[in-house]
Amino acid sequence: MTELKDVVCPFCGCLCDDLVISITENRITNNKNGCSISRTKFLNHLEDRIVQPTIGVDDSKVEATLDEAIQRAVAILANSKRLLVYGLSSTENDAHREAYKIAEITGGVVDNTSSVCHGTTILGSQESGEPHGSLAEVRHRSDLVIYWGANPQFAHPRHMSRYTRAAGEFVKDPKNERQIWVFDIRKSMTAQAANRFVRINPGSDLELLNAMRAILRGHKLDVESVGGLSLTEISDIVTSMKNAKYGTFFFGLGLSQSKGKHRNVDAAIRLIQDLNSYTRWNLMPMRGHFNVAGANKTSTWQTGYPFAVDYSRGYPRYQPGEYTAVDLLVRGECDALLNVAADPAAHFPRRALKHLAKIPIINLDPKNNMTSLIAEVNIPTALSGIECDGAAARMDGLPLYLKKVVEPPMGVLPDREVLRMIFDGLRGICE
Repeated sequence: MTELKDVVCPFCGCLCDDLVISITENRITNNKNGCSISRTKFLNHLEDRIVQPTIGVDDSKVEATLDEAIQRAVAILANSKRLLVYGLSSTENDAHREAYKIAEITGGVVDNTSSVCHGTTILGSQESGEPHGSLAEVRHRSDLVIYWGANPQFAHPRHMSRYTRAAGEFVKDPKNERQIWVFDIRKSMTAQAANRFVRINPGSDLELLNAMRAILRGHKLDVESVGGLSLTEISDIVTSMKNAKYGTFFFGLGLSQSKGKHRNVDAAIRLIQDLNSYTRWNLMPMRGHFNVAGANKTSTWQTGYPFAVDYSRGYPRYQPGEYTAVDLLVRGECDALLNVAADPAAHFPRRALKHLAKIPIINLDPKNNMTSLIAEVNIPTALSGIECDGAAARMDGLPLYLKKVVEPPMGVLPDREVLRMIFDGLRGICE
C-alpha cells in the first residue's frame, strides 16, 4: 500500500490540501481528512465512467477510437459558424489554455460556469474593486466572520472547521475570541452552527446593505425597519462590525443571484470599503467548483476578460448578457457546443436546453451525465487532481498544485491533451 500526503482535494473552492490518500494496486482505498463528499469522489472515482469514446450515427451512439472521435469533433468545429466553448471550472488550468486556443482559431465564444453563478460577483468587483484577503488571514486574524447568503456546512463542508472554527496565530481560542454570524432568509445548517443568525426578507439584500452603509456614515433613516430588521438591530450589527479587529465577509449565491444581483455585490463591496476606514475587513465569494476561480483567472490572463469572451472578429471582446452561454443558447445563436468538464444539460434553463438539443455537442468529461446523453461526440477524460496533475486556484485566488494519485483507465487522457489534439486538427484546416 502506498500513502500520499498533502493531496489537494478537487471538489470545491476550498481546495483542502491536507488529504492523505491510500492506494493499493492503482486503486484508492482510503481518504483521510477529506469531507464526506471528498471521500466519495476519491473512493468512487471509477464508478459511472465514460471509458470509450462514442460518436453519433443515425440517431444512436456507437463506440469509436479516440482518433475517430477527434476527427468527428474537428469536423463539427471546423464547420461551425458560431461555436460555444463552455465549462472549464472542473478541470485544471492547462486545459483552459487549449480551450481558449480553440475558441480563437474558430472565431467562437468561450465562457465558463461562473456566468451562471458568481459572474455577478465579478461584475460587482469590476465596478467597485475588491477588498480581498486570504483564507489564511481569516483563520489567523479574523474575530468576526459573516456568511451572507451562503451555506458552507452543506456546500463547502470543511470551510468552517479549517478557517473559521480553527485556532490561528492571533485567535488562540476561536470559540470565545471569534464570532460567526449568518445572514440568510432561512435558518440553514450553517446558521445552526453560528453564534448569531440574522433572518432577512427575501430580495432585501440591496436595501439592507445600503441601510448599513448609511448608518455607518452617520445618516438617520426615516423608516422603522429595513429588510425585516429594525433600525436598532441594524445599528447594533454595524457597530459590532465597526469595532471588529479583523472582519471577514463571505457571501454566496444567496447574495449574488438574488434580486439585485451584481448591485448586491457592489453594495457589499462598498460597505466593506467603508468599514476599512475604521478597521480591517475583507470580502470573499464562496466559489463552488474547485477551479472556477482558476477559470476566471486564466481567461483574464489569456484574453483580458474573466468570462463571456467572443473571438468572432479575430480579437477578444467581452459582453456579459450577450456572449454568456445561456444567453447565446436562448437566442439560438450558437451552432455547436464544445463542453469541457461541465453539465449544462442538467443545469441550464429550459429555453436554453431547447436549442442545445438542436446542435451538435462535443462533450469532454470523465463521467456519464445529462450532457453526455445528448452529445454527438463523447470523449472520456482523466479526473483532474486524481488521475492527472495540474494547477487550480482556491476561492481566495491562491494557486495550488493538483497531484496525480492513480493512473486513469486505459487509453483515457487528460482534458488538456484531448483539447490539444482537437486544436492541432483544426489548425490544419483553419489556418
